[in-house]
Amino acid sequence: MRTLPKNGSVKAWTSATPDEVWAIVADVTRVGEWSHECIGARWLDGATAARPGARFSGANTVSRARWSRVCEIAAADAPHRLVWRTVPTRWFRDSTEWQIRLDPDDDGTRITQTFHVVKIGPVMDRLYYLLTPPHRDRSPALTDDVRRLARLAAGNPSSMVDG
Repeated sequence: MRTLPKNGSVKAWTSATPDEVWAIVADVTRVGEWSHECIGARWLDGATAARPGARFSGANTVSRARWSRVCEIAAADAPHRLVWRTVPTRWFRDSTEWQIRLDPDDDGTRITQTFHVVKIGPVMDRLYYLLTPPHRDRSPALTDDVRRLARLAAGNPSSMVDG
């Protein structure tokens, strides 16, 4: 039986500055504006900004499945790198680390989003593979996400395509 990919990386370029992109990605409450899967997030435990240790809850949807995950910021190096991980729970024992890197490039910014599954049991891995076919190859959807983020940061949200 097959399993999910454990790593991935996608890139996009925007005419926006790293600071302009950072203002969007560091405000996790705006994730629903550019993510295909995470439709919203809210800060937890009094957190109001991206800093190491801050936690937030993200609401997700794939096909008919809906769930939420608690995430924790691992690194917030404005305006260059934001890293967070999903926090394992009784029901979701897996953990994935996500990173958005912003690098100045010509007259804009190169956005790189990566993920790395740091913990998943073999049974859950196979179950997720069966239940979430879109996760079998995340590259197209994640590429669309960073492209939407790029357009949003550049002030062109009206040209965004639903993915």
